[in-house]
Amino acid sequence: MSLSFHWFLPTYGDSRDLIAGGHGTKMSGDRPASLRYLNQIAGAAEENGFEAVLTPTGLWCEDAWLTTAMLTETTETLKFLVAFRPGLVSPTLAAQMAGTFQRHSRGRLLLNVVTGGEPHEQRAFGDFLDKEQRYERSGEFLHVVRELWRSREPFSFEGKHIHVQDALLNNHPDPLPPIFFGGSSEAAGPVAAQYADTYLTWGEPLFAVSKKLEWIRRLAVDHGRKLDYGLRIHVITRDTSEQAWAEADRLLEAVDPAEIERVQTSLARSESEGQRRMLDLHGGSTERLEIAPNLWAGVGLVRGGAGTALVGSHEEVAERLIEYSRLGINHFILSGYPHVEEAYWFGEGVLPILRRRGLWKPTSHRETQVSVPFATARASSS
Repeated sequence: MSLSFHWFLPTYGDSRDLIAGGHGTKMSGDRPASLRYLNQIAGAAEENGFEAVLTPTGLWCEDAWLTTAMLTETTETLKFLVAFRPGLVSPTLAAQMAGTFQRHSRGRLLLNVVTGGEPHEQRAFGDFLDKEQRYERSGEFLHVVRELWRSREPFSFEGKHIHVQDALLNNHPDPLPPIFFGGSSEAAGPVAAQYADTYLTWGEPLFAVSKKLEWIRRLAVDHGRKLDYGLRIHVITRDTSEQAWAEADRLLEAVDPAEIERVQTSLARSESEGQRRMLDLHGGSTERLEIAPNLWAGVGLVRGGAGTALVGSHEEVAERLIEYSRLGINHFILSGYPHVEEAYWFGEGVLPILRRRGLWKPTSHRETQVSVPFATARASSS
């Protein structure tokens, strides 16, 4: 099985330290998310062989559609995993936007559907549905989008939340953008099983991830479907394990305890089951943050959403990724602070190991890069 690796585009800013906030909570970095800087991150991701970059959605970051559309002009092969929220835009318009993006980018769009787990932020967008209703709407939304992508005749649909009449796209996206979808609550499973191409989960210990994947697999079988699976997680990888853990300690020491309290108070309001699971991994405490071999929960003390990181030598991080792949994970969406530098640590340290083991094949852009002596030396030194 060939694994796919994606990077992250922090459209709220970047930093050498952990950035507090996110997922309904204000956040910003000391490296502003200027277009110039985001181009540097996209360039680092492309240079190191990442397939795509995930771009978040919310009031706490820049708009994902507009930002990534601009970045297609300065990249060549890099794809863009654009996060968006159904219900804040009509499904017909979303289907049309995806088609336009695919044509002008020459097929470099992937979509991450985010149902939304923070009621106060959803209300700020004018969305007053409760959690169960939001998942119902997501299912109807994706049904309409998929029908529009393949229909050559006017299409009408009347659901509980979505209504369209005689909708027809003038230009259909080619290829169809793959749909990534995450959610840990009971209501999320059927939507993912029926409409997602890749089901996403955040980084938890192996047994927890395995249990969640089995849940979705069973639901997918009921719909006669087979999905791909992805893991969203941070990485701190260095030539030695000691260097990696020293960096994790540095990140934690730089965190103001008041910021931990602020973010944890905000995240406690979340209706997201996935966010609750992240919070349970550390319980708001800075003690015992290595919750499984090389799996560190320190990020989640100050950051909403994905709150764990793989920490270790290049060989150790590669081995942990392989263990997740054995569960069925074949997409890894990674990030690290700062995102430019950490893209190179991973790209020059871990990816060559996975390539030698036949688990990763570089893009044509990266084909001549992974054999650079500097990269080989760093990988072998681990």
